[in-house]
Amino acid sequence: MNGHSRGIAPRSFTGTFFPPILSGALLGISFPTWPSVHLEPLAWVALVPLLLSLENEDRFGPFFRKSWIAMLLFCLISLWWVCLATFAGGLLTVLMQSLFSTVPLVAFYHFNKRAGFRVALLALPFVWTGWEWAYMQQDLSLGWLTFGNSQANLLWMVQYADVTGVWGITFWLLVFNVLVLLLVRGKETVRMKAGIAALMIIMIAAPLLYAWQVFRNTALDTTSSEVRVTLVQPNIDPHEKWAGLSPEETLVKLYGLTSQAVSEDHPELVIWPETAIPFFIRSAEYKPYMNSLWHKLERWNTNLLTGVAHEEPVAPKSSNGEALAASGVAYADYNASMLLRPISNDVQMYRKMRLVPFGERVPYLEYFPWLEKLSFSMSGISSWQKGREATIMRFTTRDGRAVRMANIICYESIFPGLVSKFVRGGAQFLTLVTNDGWYGTSYGPWQHAAIGRLRCIENRRALARCANTGVTLFYDACGRNYAETPWWQPAVLTASVPLENSITFYTAHPDAVPQACLAIAGVLAVAALARRKRVE
Repeated sequence: MNGHSRGIAPRSFTGTFFPPILSGALLGISFPTWPSVHLEPLAWVALVPLLLSLENEDRFGPFFRKSWIAMLLFCLISLWWVCLATFAGGLLTVLMQSLFSTVPLVAFYHFNKRAGFRVALLALPFVWTGWEWAYMQQDLSLGWLTFGNSQANLLWMVQYADVTGVWGITFWLLVFNVLVLLLVRGKETVRMKAGIAALMIIMIAAPLLYAWQVFRNTALDTTSSEVRVTLVQPNIDPHEKWAGLSPEETLVKLYGLTSQAVSEDHPELVIWPETAIPFFIRSAEYKPYMNSLWHKLERWNTNLLTGVAHEEPVAPKSSNGEALAASGVAYADYNASMLLRPISNDVQMYRKMRLVPFGERVPYLEYFPWLEKLSFSMSGISSWQKGREATIMRFTTRDGRAVRMANIICYESIFPGLVSKFVRGGAQFLTLVTNDGWYGTSYGPWQHAAIGRLRCIENRRALARCANTGVTLFYDACGRNYAETPWWQPAVLTASVPLENSITFYTAHPDAVPQACLAIAGVLAVAALARRKRVE
């Protein structure tokens, strides 16, 4: 012997972390970016390198580092554009989301340790899908990166969301990744591989056949009534809107664009974007501006839906948790929308229910008021209060038809259950007001718009999306874009929006798939705890 002991050579950084980095990159670029880029199928295999590298990782420390590196890169690629609005808030968003995204993989680790790799693979789709749903039920969640959202622009593969919601898409992706892993792992028999390949073909063919039937039926259906809608995109810089423009300048710009559209297109509903009116126009201080708006509405003879900053007094002992003003009177400030009708003096209000964590409201501020110092407000008004009611807005068309609609405000469009609540309440079509100007010419606004497609498919409702600047467009009930404004310029867009009354299975049972996944994951966890790990 030469006197030198031989040990196991440490693996290089590249050898250890290349698979997680590859998975993170594939996940990141599979999510929607600009409309001309279609890398969605990468999500079908994105998890395979990471899972293969985790198979024999017995120690939790290395396992967690690999998982977190993959999720961190995934979140960084998908959400870097948040930093354009608030750098500190963007970093916090990426960091927190990456940590939350590792939770299903931590569960995978324990399944693998207790019951073996095969059982861990079996459990992963149920655990992941159930976790995504559970995560979105609390205020700290940023459900933007729900795995199924990656397929939002792949319309031929996601039409079954009217049955399963986005949760079924997440489950489909996880199952497909597991099947690919088993196919390339090299430990399966030829017969088993043939069965796996056949199942993969079925998983691709079935959604395509379902989509073909949906599109065919949609083309044949000409019975839906319609309403004529105009979207106004004022293209106002969001910082200038809150700090530079006077109320007169803001309204003059909106009046000019709207008057042009009303005279040329004769809409039955005009929509202005999120906080198009960035001051408390309904308060006594701004009464002349509210009177001016009513006067314009009578001249236009059309209904108006607009985003608005809204303030209202509340009782000092309110259960809503609002902070008391120095005067001793409690005021609640809302990111809201209001519907005005020329034939009535009443105002229908909707107050935004899901607020951007730390950007619009610090989570659980009602319990821990000192957390307000952590706010990264982008709007000029920090700590909006949460709305409590999924308001259905109503108006009448010129020919006397009663119309019911939902107004979703910006970030709320990523919450499937919330949107389905509006539709169950009677909404015949969806509207969305937003302000994408914070994110420049990044793909953030396009990613946001893409996610809205899934809400249309899940509930089979058309969507009129009005942005202050960014992406203003119309989607039909299949998520197809059929009218769009030019990007980043003042514009108006008018189109007919179909009205629907039917309820999809998903709308009626929005939580069925994820709750079933949680139940099955729980059964598998109990079974894993009750057995010894089997050597594969």
